[in-house]
Amino acid sequence: MIYGPTLLFALGQGAIIPLIPTMATRLGADLATSGLVASALVVGQLCGNIPAGWLVAKVGERYAMVFSGLLALAGAVMLPFAASVPVLTIAIFINGFCAAAFGLARHSFMAAHVPFHFRARALALLGGSYRFGIFLGPFIAALLLSATGNDAAVIWCLIICLAATVLLVWLGPDPEREFVAGDREAVTGAATAGMSLPDAEGASEGVFRTMLRFRSVLARLGLAASSLSALRAARQVVLPLWGVAIDLDAQTISLVVGISGALDFALFYVSGQVMDRFGRLWAVVPSMLLMSFSFLVLSITGDLSSATTWFVVLSGVIGVANGLSSGLLLTLGADLAPKQNPAPFLGSWRTLTSAGAAVAPLIFSGLVAVSPIGIATASMGAIGLLGTAAFLRWMPRSSGRR
Repeated sequence: MIYGPTLLFALGQGAIIPLIPTMATRLGADLATSGLVASALVVGQLCGNIPAGWLVAKVGERYAMVFSGLLALAGAVMLPFAASVPVLTIAIFINGFCAAAFGLARHSFMAAHVPFHFRARALALLGGSYRFGIFLGPFIAALLLSATGNDAAVIWCLIICLAATVLLVWLGPDPEREFVAGDREAVTGAATAGMSLPDAEGASEGVFRTMLRFRSVLARLGLAASSLSALRAARQVVLPLWGVAIDLDAQTISLVVGISGALDFALFYVSGQVMDRFGRLWAVVPSMLLMSFSFLVLSITGDLSSATTWFVVLSGVIGVANGLSSGLLLTLGADLAPKQNPAPFLGSWRTLTSAGAAVAPLIFSGLVAVSPIGIATASMGAIGLLGTAAFLRWMPRSSGRR
């Protein structure tokens, strides 16, 4: 009941994501418009976080997950009947919007109920469940397409996954009733030691008042977290385009990116172990430094005779680096959120991290349009170094054992 709904939701989402540009093209969209349709998923997630914080605070985690699952199911049912690009875009936007609400509801539960001493591992598993679904979904879609030759089979896969998610959440045991949080010290732990955080008096406040109360934390650690989110999103754009720039074929690029993603997924639990045993800083700083320097080095290898070798090696390093920070943003949000009512704060926190993920590909694409791709790639590394400095400046120094 903790990880199963997340896995099912991500599995359906992962299956449909690769088909979005194809579906848009079939409806008459050009390449640029197809990219915009695909980006509606990320925009929906960005727009859904703050309303999701309000919804979870009002009705609780279980009902918020059921409502968002039903709304996502309605959006999935729209897909076979989408006769125009705007209708398809709306359906994809709804899916992203509901993914934000679903993810925030489970994040809010974990923040309120998981004790500090193993929170990072628990949230790394939550993030790993989502990553596994996103990783496995495209393979299931490919299998269904090869067997049927019809997009409708993949859409039905999405519908079945969403329906199973809603039924599991609605009919299964409610974690909010099954688990009772321990005392406040056991839940909060030492991750925020030395930080001036607002007290719990505002536990019943809404999203915007909570945002105002925590404005200092959000402006510092929130923006630092958004830089990590920006690096993660940038790699999904930088690596394929760099492969094209050095004249690799689509099959080779897909293989390299797939290997990088596999390395990323393989390390998600290691990240939780590091954060719980040694502290959050020991996961985020190595991760961001490795990704930042990888982008900087990659930016100067385009004209080398060994450009392909550098591309393969650095893609693997970026995958390992991202895996080392798995669950970090979830864990930091849970560390900082007020335990009595974490959802409003987490809505603001997840909005900042989603904004970083949404803006980074736009910055990279804009720079590619007006400058060489090497400069655009180096700029992503520079953003990572600035984010690392922000974490070093504002991240509390603590470990789970202390």
